[in-house]
Amino acid sequence: MRHWTHLAEASIPGTQKSLMLYKSKDDFHIKVTGGFELMSTRKHGSEDALGTLPCKKLKNPENAQVLIGGLGMGFTLAAALQSVGAQAKVTVAELIPAVAEWNRGPLGEYSGFPVHDSRSHIEIVDVCDLIKDHPAAYDVIALDVDNGPEGLTQGSNNWLYSEEGINTARTALRPGGVLAYWSAGQDKPFRLRLRKCSLAVEEVSVFAHGSKGTKHTIWLAQTL
Repeated sequence: MRHWTHLAEASIPGTQKSLMLYKSKDDFHIKVTGGFELMSTRKHGSEDALGTLPCKKLKNPENAQVLIGGLGMGFTLAAALQSVGAQAKVTVAELIPAVAEWNRGPLGEYSGFPVHDSRSHIEIVDVCDLIKDHPAAYDVIALDVDNGPEGLTQGSNNWLYSEEGINTARTALRPGGVLAYWSAGQDKPFRLRLRKCSLAVEEVSVFAHGSKGTKHTIWLAQTL
């Protein structure tokens, strides 16, 4: 962590962990308690894909209603906005208020300040609540709330990856809608769980940065 400057820290609700924002010479980095790096402005290829790929599956993205779980560094939001039309609405559920504030500051320059787009709506809320409370509301639900199906930052995130969570997310979709899940790696049991919930599943491996090195996984799921 040489030459990194610690800029800010924010508690993760319901846990004893925190997110920490750092600045290196050319990039920003977010780490979780214990030193694990969750994301950086240098490596966001899979975050871009999470915003783009499910929107490409829509028949009419012009006025799509998109829900993103987790603002992160804004790259998924920026990609989704580029993939939908002028009449679309992209809601981001972000649990930690400080993350939204970081994106309104210098961090936001790296993703082009998508939080300022008139189609963006940032809600400081658990994405689970929006999924439960809004049946047949969304064309895309894209979830990047943790490191994958096994919750790293918050144990309650595991509900999103359970059969109950998947089926609840299904009911929050409009006809023809798409569920998209981001993960740091592959997870065969989760892929099978999606299929068990009567979803057609496409598993995509995406480079984190450029065209070599680490790959992340995105699952795209639609009703059969």
